[in-house]
Amino acid sequence: MQRKVMVITGGSRGIGAATARIGAQRGYAVAVNYVHNRAAADEIVSAIRAAGGEALAVQADVAVEADVVRMFEEVDRGLGTLQALVNNAGILERQARVDEMDSARLARIFATNVTGSFMCAREAVKRMSTRRGGSGGAIVNLSSIAARLGAPNEYVDYAASKGAIDSLTIGLAKELAEEGIRVNGVRPGVIYTDIHASGGEPGRVERVKDAVPMKRGGDPEEVAQAILWLLSDEASYVTGTFVDVTGGR
Repeated sequence: MQRKVMVITGGSRGIGAATARIGAQRGYAVAVNYVHNRAAADEIVSAIRAAGGEALAVQADVAVEADVVRMFEEVDRGLGTLQALVNNAGILERQARVDEMDSARLARIFATNVTGSFMCAREAVKRMSTRRGGSGGAIVNLSSIAARLGAPNEYVDYAASKGAIDSLTIGLAKELAEEGIRVNGVRPGVIYTDIHASGGEPGRVERVKDAVPMKRGGDPEEVAQAILWLLSDEASYVTGTFVDVTGGR
């Protein structure tokens, strides 16, 4: 079986890194995108290669259109024809109420979380769509349970950006349904990743886990399993929908 090529944005840590490792185990050649932390991306690539897999670290800021274009061109040259995109890159800023946010903060959040996902989806579609001569593929967008809950007093801006990802997922799935590309979303709940430190509360999962019916936070690998199922042929009749990985929340 010919190996498939996967691009994972924000692939150097957390859910992205778990998806890269498990994806490689399942036969994908993996492009691990990172913005600043080259060492973390290289570590994942080295581990994949040491296990007999194929991987490539690619620097790009998904908020910068030229970076996105260059990243996909590097993947074309380094790994070959794309079949899978995981739009995982996302940021949040320090916890704040809406009446404390300025437009610069909103611009940063939406540039990475929304515009970046659109630009990466655009480049993937150019390569995968049967309408454009491609052989099809699958896209998984990382949303968040915050899109449903709103994240009041903490990250309403982040939640709103993930609401936009939900709309992108639904619309793009319908747009591409006849072109061999499936588009789905995964909505993680509270997961043990570094992103909480970016919001100023590294221990946030421990604080809020009792609000989860399963009374625990999730592991990145548990989210990665859902992502990889949606990318797989086992989900061949699944598009425009979401898997909530939230412990029942």
